[in-house]
Amino acid sequence: MKDDNRRHPFRDSHEDREAAEHIPSTPQTEAPTYRLAFADPDFMCRDELRPVRLQLELLKPEMAMDEAGINSTIVMFGGARIPEPSKADTARTKTLADLSKFYEEARHFAEIMTKRSMETNGAEDVIVTGGGPGVMEAGNRGAIDAGGASIGLNIVLPFEQAPNEYVTPDLCFNFHYFAIRKMHFLMRAKAICVFPGGFGTLDELFEALTLIQTGRMEKVPFLLFGRDFWQKIINWDALSDAGTISADDLDLFRFVDSAQEAVDALDNWVGAGEKRGTIPGR
Repeated sequence: MKDDNRRHPFRDSHEDREAAEHIPSTPQTEAPTYRLAFADPDFMCRDELRPVRLQLELLKPEMAMDEAGINSTIVMFGGARIPEPSKADTARTKTLADLSKFYEEARHFAEIMTKRSMETNGAEDVIVTGGGPGVMEAGNRGAIDAGGASIGLNIVLPFEQAPNEYVTPDLCFNFHYFAIRKMHFLMRAKAICVFPGGFGTLDELFEALTLIQTGRMEKVPFLLFGRDFWQKIINWDALSDAGTISADDLDLFRFVDSAQEAVDALDNWVGAGEKRGTIPGR
C-alpha cells in the first residue's frame, strides 16, 4: 500500500517491498542477505536489533493513539483471575469469588468515565487496561456499555489467550517488552485505578507509586479499590513506622470501595499535575 502522506520525492517503501516479492528466483535473490532489511523478520529478531525493536514498540502505539486523537487516559490495573459475579461459583478460591464484586465496580466505573470521555469526542479520559480477562475485561466492557472506545495493552505470554473481546480493535496493541508496555500505561495517565490482583498488579502498583514518589511523574489521582483487600495484604503503616517510606507517601493514594466513590475522589483530588521537588525523609 502506497503511503499518500509521505513528504519526500523518493520511491515509497511499500512499493519496493511489493516489488521485491515478484523478483525472479535465483540463488542470489533467495539468499537471506538479499532481503530488504525492514522486511526481513529473521533480521529484525536478532539480538543486535533489540534497540530498534524497543523503539518500534514505543512508536507504533504512540502513533496510533495520536492518530486517534487520544490525549489522556484512565488506567485500570487489576487481577486477571477475578471473575464476573455470574461466574463466581467457578472461582478457584472463596476469596476470588468474593472479589468478583470488583468486576462489576470496575465495569461500572469504566462506563461512567467513558461517558465523560465521549463528551470530548474520545480525546480525554479514555479507559486503558492490560487487555486481558478479569478486571481488565471489566474495564473494556464498561466502555462498550457506554458506547465508547477503550485501549488494551496486551503482552505475549507463554500461556496467554487472545485479548478480551471488548477492547476497541484499532486500539488493541500487543507487546514483547514489559518495560515499553508500562510506559504506554503511564504516558497519558490522568488517573490510576488499582483493583485487587496478584504479582502483576502489585508490580504495576508499586512502579507507578515509585515514579510519583520520586518526582519522575506528576501526581495524579491514585485509587486503590478494595480497602479491606489492600490493608490485609500490605502493611502500609509498618512501612511508614519503619521509616522506609515517609508518612507523607501514604497520602499519594486513596482507598475506595465503589465506582461512585472513585468518581467522587477523582472530582475532588487535590494536587493533581504537581511534581515533588524533594522526597520527604531524604
